[in-house]
Amino acid sequence: MPERQNLFQDVPSDEYAKYLVHSRQEIAQILRQVMQQNELVTAYFNQGKEFFLTTLVDVHLDLDRLVVDCGTDAETNRHALASNKIIFVTSHNRIKIQFSTTSLEYIDFKGHPAFRAALPTSLLKLQRREYYRLVAPIRAPLHCVIPSFGGAKFEAAVVDISVGGVGLSGFPVEAGLEVGQQLADCRIALPEQGMVVSALEVRNLQQHIPLRSGLPVVRAGCGFVNIPAAHQAMIQRYIIRIDRERRALLGGS
Repeated sequence: MPERQNLFQDVPSDEYAKYLVHSRQEIAQILRQVMQQNELVTAYFNQGKEFFLTTLVDVHLDLDRLVVDCGTDAETNRHALASNKIIFVTSHNRIKIQFSTTSLEYIDFKGHPAFRAALPTSLLKLQRREYYRLVAPIRAPLHCVIPSFGGAKFEAAVVDISVGGVGLSGFPVEAGLEVGQQLADCRIALPEQGMVVSALEVRNLQQHIPLRSGLPVVRAGCGFVNIPAAHQAMIQRYIIRIDRERRALLGGS
C-alpha cells in the first residue's frame, strides 16, 4: 500500500523513482504553481516529531531561493531553525508534492518574518489519486471515534484524510500505540456526505508533538483496511467539495 512510505526518510526506492523531478526549472515551476494557488504546506522536522503549517511566498530560480511563511508558534519556529532537515508536503491539482531542504534561515521578507531555504535538488510528484491528502478544515474539524482503545471509547482529531488513509492526533503517549496495530470499526462523520466506517492500521507514529497546552501527544498515520468502495467515494466527494470551497475563498475556480 502506498501509505506505507516512510515520510521521514529520503524518497527513494525504485517504486518512487519515476515520480522524482530533478530539473531545476521544472522544480521551480511546480513550486511557483503551488505558491500561486496558495496551497497549504506542512513542514516536518525533528524526525517528524514536530511540524508547522505554512505557505510558499517566493520561488526564485536564479537566486536558488525558496521562501515560506514562519509558523504561528515561536518555540516551534526556533526548533525548525535548529533542524538540519525539513520535509515539506503539499499538493497541487490533487497531486502530492514532497521535497526536503537541509536547513532554514530566518529573514525579513517584504516586512514580514519568513524562512529562506535553497531550492530542493529533487521533488517527489505523486500523480495517484490515493496520495492526495486533504488537511482537515479548522472551522469544521473532523473526529474519528474508535469504539475500543485501551478498553474504552476514544475520540481522535483528524489531521488529514485521503481515500487511502487518515492522520489522527491526540493519542496519549502512555497509551503505547504501535505501528501495525489495527483499530476496529472506526467512524468518521463527513459533513454533507455520511459516516465512514472502517478498520484502521497504524502505519507510522510521530511522538511528543507539542500542543499549545504543552502536553505531549502522539500523531498516527493510519491506512484504511478493507474500506467499502461506497465509503471511499464518500471521502472523495468530501475532498472535492472542501477543496472547491477553499479555492472559491481564495478567488480561484
